[in-house]
Amino acid sequence: HHLTSEFITSDFRASVQEVLDRALQGVESANFEFPLITKNGARVEVLLNATSRRDVEGRVVGVVGIGQDITA
Repeated sequence: HHLTSEFITSDFRASVQEVLDRALQGVESANFEFPLITKNGARVEVLLNATSRRDVEGRVVGVVGIGQDITA
């Protein structure tokens, strides 16, 4: 599955992908809000924090993304 193309609404796909891409470049993001569509089609509001994962030499080797459901 591809997170941004399958579960992110079309109006937020580019900005969510940018947050993830920036984290892969070492730029972390905090408190980014966007709607997410669940597997069963429900819409939930998510608060995302994306942190770069680095190896012992400081190179970015991945991203840890934490999403919190903030739907009222």
